Amino acid sequence: MARLGVAFSGGLPPADIVECVKLAEALGYESAWVAEGHGGDQFAILGACAVATRRIRLGTSISSVFVRSAPTIAMAAATVDQLSGGRFVLGLGSSHRVQVEPEHGIPFVQPTARLRDTIAIARALVRDGAVSHHGEVVAIERFDLWFPPRRSHIPIYVAALFPRLLELAGELADGALLTWPTPGTIARAVEHVAIGARRARREPAAVEVASLIPCAVAETVAAAREAMRPAVAFYAGFFPRYNRLLGEAGFPDAVRAIKDAFDRDGRDAAALVVPDALIDAVALAGPPDHCRERLAAYRAAGLDLPIVSPRVSGPGGKAAAMGAIRACAP
Repeated sequence: MARLGVAFSGGLPPADIVECVKLAEALGYESAWVAEGHGGDQFAILGACAVATRRIRLGTSISSVFVRSAPTIAMAAATVDQLSGGRFVLGLGSSHRVQVEPEHGIPFVQPTARLRDTIAIARALVRDGAVSHHGEVVAIERFDLWFPPRRSHIPIYVAALFPRLLELAGELADGALLTWPTPGTIARAVEHVAIGARRARREPAAVEVASLIPCAVAETVAAAREAMRPAVAFYAGFFPRYNRLLGEAGFPDAVRAIKDAFDRDGRDAAALVVPDALIDAVALAGPPDHCRERLAAYRAAGLDLPIVSPRVSGPGGKAAAMGAIRACAP
């Protein structure tokens, strides 16, 4: 059976996510990933998933190294790992300046150095039960856990879109976690992860390349594109990093137009200028057979773990998410 994950990036209440994860486990998905943003505390949701499931791996996609302290992240990871019987994966990333500073009141300073320090602190706390660390950004005199970790090593995946962090994932992490990919960006990501791994004298095959792939399932490709268009508009219009990513994927004129419309008239206006070709390049959008063909293309490009990410919202969100989970099931 081909390995497949599912991810939840907002749009569903926490209890609905737990029900979706239970369904995914029953259908053979190997992992379930939960973002945070404004959608509920991800570690609390994953704790609930842990006690409601038995086999499926559970991960953060991602936990921001800015909005929690490094020891708090590590302690939360150890907690969910214990509740799940050793099924947790810690996905870490820097998040975005446009979220961290205005939404959390925290300066977005030296994100790569903070990510390195957080990885080191999480590794040490889980391994030893206590950590002292004096890094480039984070200094911890001593933090100790008052319970024994379930495992001495919890897998850490690093959110990465561009060469520097892809290579850092290859150097330090157990996996790289991408999003909004094309098959071409997957192939390039695999190359950069391998560069980082070799630099650290690691085998590139030891670092898994995974990616969230936004998904909308409908009876026709046209209907699925319409469901996906607002999400593309928001990511390209609001987040500079994703605007750059999608531009470098071959759509510089499209993302420039989306950004202009977003800044001028908001998300609805931006959605009107999202071209079909961009949606087709970076998402699963169409009937079930079409989505499965796209998954095969990502695997052929070198993606170790595709992660279906249903883009749903509103009163019918749970039903739509479960429909996508069923449609793409391994």
